[in-house]
Amino acid sequence: MPTAANDATAAIEQRLIELKLEHRDLDAAIESLTTMPVHDQLQLQRLKKRKLQLKDQISYLENQLMPDIPA
Repeated sequence: MPTAANDATAAIEQRLIELKLEHRDLDAAIESLTTMPVHDQLQLQRLKKRKLQLKDQISYLENQLMPDIPA
């Protein structure tokens, strides 16, 4: 029987999958954009900023899944 904790964990894991996929897609878009001889620098900066935001969100959610370990 699923509990609220299991549901919350499953929701976090699903969100992690979505964020990692978006992060990977952004990585490919940035790589593609930088290989062009002429590229939009503002667009590149926005993509990189979004990628960093995703990385922070991924780290936060991964920390939510890890149990606290006493020092």
